[in-house]
Amino acid sequence: MRKPCSLLHVATRMVNGALMRTKLATITGLASLAAGMMVLVAGTVVSRSDEGASPGPDRAKLMAKYRRPSKIPFPAGDPYSEAKAHLGRMLFFDPMLSGPKTQACASCHNPALSWQDGLPRGIGADKQAMAVRTPTLLNVAWVPKLGWDGHFRNLESVAFGPITNPNIMNMPEKELVARLAAIPGYVKAFHTAFGAGGISKRNIELALATFERSIVAGEAPFDRWVNGDKNAISTAAKRGFDLFNGKAHCSACHSGWSFTDASFHDVGVAKGSDIGRGRLFPTSTALRYAFKTPTLRDVDRRAPYMHDGSVASLEQVIDLYNRGGIDRPSRDEEIRPLGLTAQEKADLIAFLHTLTGTPVTVALTTLPR
Repeated sequence: MRKPCSLLHVATRMVNGALMRTKLATITGLASLAAGMMVLVAGTVVSRSDEGASPGPDRAKLMAKYRRPSKIPFPAGDPYSEAKAHLGRMLFFDPMLSGPKTQACASCHNPALSWQDGLPRGIGADKQAMAVRTPTLLNVAWVPKLGWDGHFRNLESVAFGPITNPNIMNMPEKELVARLAAIPGYVKAFHTAFGAGGISKRNIELALATFERSIVAGEAPFDRWVNGDKNAISTAAKRGFDLFNGKAHCSACHSGWSFTDASFHDVGVAKGSDIGRGRLFPTSTALRYAFKTPTLRDVDRRAPYMHDGSVASLEQVIDLYNRGGIDRPSRDEEIRPLGLTAQEKADLIAFLHTLTGTPVTVALTTLPR
């Protein structure tokens, strides 16, 4: 027979057993919760590493806005002809278009440098730095107004600006026409392209513009991605594309297949008397310090950046926009502090690198003499 106190012993054992079962249940529950968290975290990690790999409907719609056009637009007043393009090519590469016969259009718009010169400021025939950086000629066929401040109404009107400028090519119009007319090869080429019109300022403009419209950025990894090659760009670049069209607000100005709205904005860089389009519209607050939005095609080959060549690298460009530039009444409403993380900046850079196309070999032609 058990002693009466054994009831207390039994009760104690029951309580201890219950406590043990509670602890075990708690431990089991915590283990299950931990396992669940591991699955959740693992899923998050997998999702992060794979982020951007499967475009959703919104991204697919965005990608479609950047699809390359199927043909180059030529205006009715200057339609394409092979003879005119060939003549324009000869003129473009010929230093005879400059007063001292040392400066060609290609001296500043070098095809090996994505059709610019790689300098902070252009250098003219007088060997002095110009006021602004040389803009690229990539995709000019799609740009309605030319020049950093848009003072050229169309591509045809550009040529004699630098040709006759004493600080750039320093070649008077009449002297150029007479110089070309003294070269039999040019007389023949102008007759082939224009018939009885012969050598004139207008025909020089038309020929150069026709050739320059043929300067189009080569296919880039980004284009292959847009066309369905999911592996054409990295996961980081895909995240960068989302940022470009979202948090970073880049696409507000750098839109369309050439990544430019061809418009003018104050991005908070220019200072003092460097007022850009404001020079043409002195009463406009919005256009004061506004400069042309450049294409981003081949952008990683085209340092330094901004209209004045004041920013040395893409990393510095991203930092500039992240800070928001100079805060003033003319600053574009899309330019403001962005709060980008280091990873987001790196993703944007990765995306920008995908816009560089395969270099295009430019065949030089024999120049008439």
